[in-house]
Amino acid sequence: MVADRLIGYRGGPTSEDELTEPWLRGKLQEVPAVQRAVVHALQLAKEDLQRWCGGLSDEQINARPGGLAPVAFHLRHIARSLDRLLTYAEGKDLDAEQLSAKQAEMDPGATCSDLFGELNLALARSERRVRAVDPDALEQGRGVGEDCFDAWPLGEPAALAAGSTRRTRSIAATAD
Repeated sequence: MVADRLIGYRGGPTSEDELTEPWLRGKLQEVPAVQRAVVHALQLAKEDLQRWCGGLSDEQINARPGGLAPVAFHLRHIARSLDRLLTYAEGKDLDAEQLSAKQAEMDPGATCSDLFGELNLALARSERRVRAVDPDALEQGRGVGEDCFDAWPLGEPAALAAGSTRRTRSIAATAD
C-alpha cells in the first residue's frame, strides 16, 4: 500500500500532522503566499532532518564516508546559510561574525546536541524573519553574495526553500 510506504519513508508518524507535508496541512493562511511557501519548506526541512539525523551519534554525525562532507557540515550549512540569505534579502551586508561562521562550517568534533540546538534556533529565527519580509520588497532586485550577483525577483525566498530541501537530501544520503 502506498500510504504504508510513505509512512515508512517518512520514519513513521507520531502525529496526524506528520502524515502530510507542512504545505498540505492548511495552516499559516494569514502569511502571504511567498513567505508561507518558504516557512513550509523550513518546517519540512526541520522535520526531515530530525527524522534522518536525530538518532545519529556524535561519531556518525562527524563521519566522512568516502570523503563526503559530514552530516555536521550540512546541518551547520543549512543554519548559517539561512542567516546569510536572509541578511541579503533584508538588503544588508554580511558581518564579520557571519563570515567567520561560514569558514567554520567544516570544523570537526561537533556534537548532535550543539548542532541541533544551532539548527533549531536558526530555523525559528528564519521563520520569524521570513514572516517579517514586506511582500512588496520581494519584487526588488538586489545583489547577493560576496560577488554581489544580481538576484532575480523573489530569489532569496526561493533559494531558502530549494537550498533547505537540497541539503536535507544530501544529509539523508550521507547518513544512510
